[in-house]
Amino acid sequence: MVLSKLLPKVQDADLKGKIILVRVDHNVVKNGLIHDPYRIDATIGTLYHINAKGGKIILMTHVGRPLDKKTQEICIDEKTSIKPIVDYLQNKLHIKLEVPKFYQHGTSGYLGVETSINHLIKDLKAGIIDGIYLPNTRWFAGEEAKGESADRFAHQLAGLADIFVNDAFGSWQPHVSTIGVTKYMPSYAGFLMQKEIENLNRIYNPEKPFLSVVAGSKFDTKIDSLFALLEKTDYLILGGVIYNAYLCAKYSFSIKGISADDIKAAEKFVDFSKKFPNKIIELPIIVESDTLAGKFKGQFRKHDIRKLHKGQKLNYILDIAQESFTELEVQEVFLKANTIFVNAVMGLVPHFNAGTIALDELIDQNRNAVKLYGGGDTMQELKRLLPGLYIMALDHPKYYIFTGGGAVLKAIESGTPLGLEPIKVLTENKL
Repeated sequence: MVLSKLLPKVQDADLKGKIILVRVDHNVVKNGLIHDPYRIDATIGTLYHINAKGGKIILMTHVGRPLDKKTQEICIDEKTSIKPIVDYLQNKLHIKLEVPKFYQHGTSGYLGVETSINHLIKDLKAGIIDGIYLPNTRWFAGEEAKGESADRFAHQLAGLADIFVNDAFGSWQPHVSTIGVTKYMPSYAGFLMQKEIENLNRIYNPEKPFLSVVAGSKFDTKIDSLFALLEKTDYLILGGVIYNAYLCAKYSFSIKGISADDIKAAEKFVDFSKKFPNKIIELPIIVESDTLAGKFKGQFRKHDIRKLHKGQKLNYILDIAQESFTELEVQEVFLKANTIFVNAVMGLVPHFNAGTIALDELIDQNRNAVKLYGGGDTMQELKRLLPGLYIMALDHPKYYIFTGGGAVLKAIESGTPLGLEPIKVLTENKL
C-alpha cells in the first residue's frame, strides 16, 4: 500500500531524551467505569516503544461528549473524567502518572493549558513521575472550536512536547488534538494506527467472496458507508434500525419507532440497491416486541417477512430471530465468504441477544475467512455475549478487531485511509 511509504512512523523518530505527546483513543469510560479496556491495551505497544527508546510520555484522549452542541456549555464531571483510565494504567503497568489540574471557567470548560503543568514536566524529565495524562481533551474549549481559539489550543499543546504521536485511529474527527497540533511539531503514527491502516487494506482489497454485515440505530448516519459497501462487497446483510427502515422502504411495512427521516434515507438506498441485484441478503425471521422496556413473556413474537403483507403494521422490531441464520441461503453466504466485515449488533441491548449470538457463532463456523470486526458496540457485545470467542479472537490470525467502528465506516466511505483527516495530515505535515 502506497500510504505506508507516505506515513511517518514512530519507529523512525529519534525519541531519546524527548517529551512525546501521544494522542490515544482511550474513550472507554461510561458513567465513571471502564467496561472494556481493549482500546487502552491496544496502545501499550506504542507506549512501551517510546519508553524503551528514551522518550518521556504525555498522554491525551477524549472521553464521551461533555460539550452540549446546542448551548456550547462544557460539563466537567466524573462521568467524562480520565481518572479510571489513569488508575487502570497505573495498576497494569506499575507506573506513576500525574494529571494536571486546571481552572474551570464556568460552563466554558478549560480555556487552555495553564503554566501549572510546568512543574509536572520538570518531574517527568527528572524521572520523579513516569508520565503525564492530560484531562479529557473535550474539557478544553479549544478542542472542538474553529479559528483562533483552536489555533491557540494547538500552539499550547505543541509547546508541551518535542514530538507528536497519533495512535488514536478511532478518534477520526478533525479536532485540535488529532489534527491541529500536527501543524506545529514533528508528527508520527503509532503502532496501533499503523496496524489499523494495514487491516483496512483487507477491506479495500478483500479476498472474495466479501460479505459485510452492518447494523445501527440510525439509517441516515450510515447511508454513505452503505452505498460504498454495496458497490464493493459481494453480499450485504443489514440489522438493527437500519434493517427495519429498509423493510419499511422496500415492503411498505409500518414499524413502530422508525422515523420518517430514516425511511426516506432507506428509500434512496433501496433504489440504489437495484443496480446490484442479489447482493443484499435479507434475514427473514424478525422479532416484534410490544415494548422497549425488556423481553417479557407474551409481549414478543416472531414474524417471517415473506408471509407479511404490504402495509403490515408492526410494533417495535428489536431483534433478528436465530432461525434466520439457519436458512440455507444465509448459511451458504456466510460459509463460502473469504472476507467478512462486521459492524453489527442485531438486537436491542441488553435484552434481545439471540440474533447477535447466532450471527457471531455462524461467522466463527467459517474457519477460513478473514473476520474483521468494527470496534465499539460490536466489540463490547461480542465480549459480553460470547466471552470465550472474544478472547480467542484477540490473538487469532483470522480475526481482527478494530478499535473504532465509526472510523472504519468513514474510511470505507472515503475509499482510502486518507479520507480520515488525522491520517491525511500526518502524511502532509512533515516537519
